[in-house]
Amino acid sequence: MGDHKDLRNDSAAEKIKDLAEDIKTCMFCTYSGDKLNSRPMTAQKVDQDGTLWFLSDRHSDKNQEILANSKVELFFAEPQDQFLTIHGNASISYDRAVIKELYTPIVKVWMPEGEDDPNLSVIKVVPSEGYYWNNKHNRVVAVAKMTAAFVTGKTMDDGIEGKLKL
Repeated sequence: MGDHKDLRNDSAAEKIKDLAEDIKTCMFCTYSGDKLNSRPMTAQKVDQDGTLWFLSDRHSDKNQEILANSKVELFFAEPQDQFLTIHGNASISYDRAVIKELYTPIVKVWMPEGEDDPNLSVIKVVPSEGYYWNNKHNRVVAVAKMTAAFVTGKTMDDGIEGKLKL
C-alpha cells in the first residue's frame, strides 16, 4: 500500500490543476434521473482554484442533463501513473468572450462552424471534493518498481493517494 495524504483547499485545488492539466481528457459524467451518463471530454482550462472549463454543444444530452441536475462526476486516468476523480457542480454559459478564450482549432471537429458557432456553450465545473492517486516518482521509476515487484513477488507500491476537499 502506498502513502496516504489528504489535501484541502489550496493544496487540493493545486493537485486537481496539476493532474487535470497533465491528463487532459476525462470521462465527464452527468445524471439522467439516477442513471450516470459518461462521455470523454477534454478540459480546456483549469483555474488555480480547481475550477474546470469545457466546451460543448448547447443541444447535447450533457447540457440538458446539467440543466436538470448540476451534479457531475469527472474521472481522469493515465493508466499505471495518475488518476483523479472529481465530484462537483456544473453550470452552463454562452459568454462569447469565454468561448473565444477557451476555443482551440481541434474543437472544430465537433463544432464545424468554429468559435462563432451559435450552439457552442461553456460548461464550468466547480469541484467540491475528489480523490487522487499518483506515483511519487516519474513514470520510469514507477515502471521499474512495478517490474521489480513482479519479479520478486514483493509489494513495491510507489503510489500516493488521498481525498481532496475544497
